[in-house]
Amino acid sequence: MTLFDRLTTNPLTSLSLGALASAMLLATAFIFEYGIGLEPCTLCIWQRWPHGIMAGLGVAAFILPRGIIRPIMLAGLVTLLAGAGVAGWHSGVEWGLLPGPTACSGGVSLDGDPGAALDALLASAPVRCDEVPWSLFGLSMANWNGLASIALAAFMLISFQRSRLIQR
Repeated sequence: MTLFDRLTTNPLTSLSLGALASAMLLATAFIFEYGIGLEPCTLCIWQRWPHGIMAGLGVAAFILPRGIIRPIMLAGLVTLLAGAGVAGWHSGVEWGLLPGPTACSGGVSLDGDPGAALDALLASAPVRCDEVPWSLFGLSMANWNGLASIALAAFMLISFQRSRLIQR
């Protein structure tokens, strides 16, 4: 039996690895924010939620009865696919292919009182979702997160299909 077989046939092991990988991705985001000072935009924050949920599902797998590990794995798979979707949206915003939320794409309503619009512009300096503040090998953090989320979702899908239900 190969290492991959061992990692993908035991649901608790698979879920634990997926949760650990998500926790590491989340920790990396916090290191970039608090250690390096790279402020996240709105979509960056939204991309963190699925990884936090996935990490929580890993903890739940150790607390809850073994009989519901496979449904927890399925929830993890859906969560990771949602995270990949948000990362894909963010990547599209960065590439100028998709519109981003007005909160981080520089959109401010100029309707109404010009003084109020100016006050709104001066009061808020949001981190823009359509700019890439950091990249590695030409890929932004959103791109890397999307790739990692897809890879983790694929791992969870393979594990879900190959695992056998383990009884306590």
